[in-house]
Amino acid sequence: MKKVCVITGTRAEYGLLKPLISRINSDSEMQLQLVATGMHLSPEFGLTYKEIKQDGFEITESNEMLLSSDTPNGITKSIGLGVIGFADIFTRIMPDIVMILGDRYEALAAAVAAMVHRVPIAHIHGGELTEGVIDDSVRHAITKMSMLHFTSIEHYRKRVIQLGEQPERVFCVGALGVENIRTRTLLGKKELGQSIQFSLEEPYVIVTFHPVTLEENTAGAQFKNLLVALDKFNKYKIIFTKSNADTEGRSINSQIDEYTKANRNRAIGVSSLGTIRYLSALKYCEMVIGNSSSGILEAPSFHIPTVNIGDRQKGRIKGRSIIDCGWTEEEITQGIEKAQTMKREGCLEKERNIYEGVNTSETIVKEVKNYLKNGGVVKKVFNDIK
Repeated sequence: MKKVCVITGTRAEYGLLKPLISRINSDSEMQLQLVATGMHLSPEFGLTYKEIKQDGFEITESNEMLLSSDTPNGITKSIGLGVIGFADIFTRIMPDIVMILGDRYEALAAAVAAMVHRVPIAHIHGGELTEGVIDDSVRHAITKMSMLHFTSIEHYRKRVIQLGEQPERVFCVGALGVENIRTRTLLGKKELGQSIQFSLEEPYVIVTFHPVTLEENTAGAQFKNLLVALDKFNKYKIIFTKSNADTEGRSINSQIDEYTKANRNRAIGVSSLGTIRYLSALKYCEMVIGNSSSGILEAPSFHIPTVNIGDRQKGRIKGRSIIDCGWTEEEITQGIEKAQTMKREGCLEKERNIYEGVNTSETIVKEVKNYLKNGGVVKKVFNDIK
């Protein structure tokens, strides 16, 4: 039986990985090793490792690496602690392969440790671009340390190959988050409102805004402009999902707390909705506003518009429902007005999500098993494009 180690560091990433984790856990030829790290273990971000346990999964190991700091210095030290922790963990559990999704610094720490331990890495969501954040470089670095690659669309598969990876080890499978939408039973609107103790009888929007980490000290000003713009659309209630533990993330979360305190009947801030509640909230909302990848990857499956603010997601391929705008108050206002028009005219009702794949998690498991059966080699040959 092959030991397959899955790394998870955030609520959002765990939600995406859940169908894959379930499939590995039920496979008779695989032993799931689940490692929780990063924000999962932080009281400030909701101790979301508890959600993993509530879902019935055993957490094999925990790696406490997150310092109570969102400065570049603090995050750099967190990465160092993460590498040390993963070194010890991989020595203890000796996985046959490590599975990593995305581009966060927790994932980078796991990849560095796995590479040095000569444990092959399977990387999910490689080849994408987010030019406004440090995650872009992290993602490509993980690609170069990985042996297997699972991309969300064909364009990203070609980019991974362009980075020198062997084509026969790069698979276009679609986005795991979209598979969740097709396969999970979602809450009704009333049940959702009761679960977050917030009435959703009136129209509402979802706001998720993260720092643009390649810009210095812009998060507070950008988010303030967003709040001012939202005040112009007071017919909408607001569900804020709080920022990750990125540089300046705490500045955003502080403003959310102040705004929701001053607008108790209109707005609520949530550290973690979890997968089911978040997707249920998407199902009934008027639009998504902010700069989160979920507005680009998952929201289009619900045929709702996304107002994508600033440069955080710059370079990512987007469907027709995504409205790119700048981060000034006027630009955000115009973006919301355009989203209202799209919603009113119903022009997105038959729009297909470009990130929808076929049997995404099943395909990933199949290719991982094939790779391990063929020896799980860790020597790489650079693929020169002729």
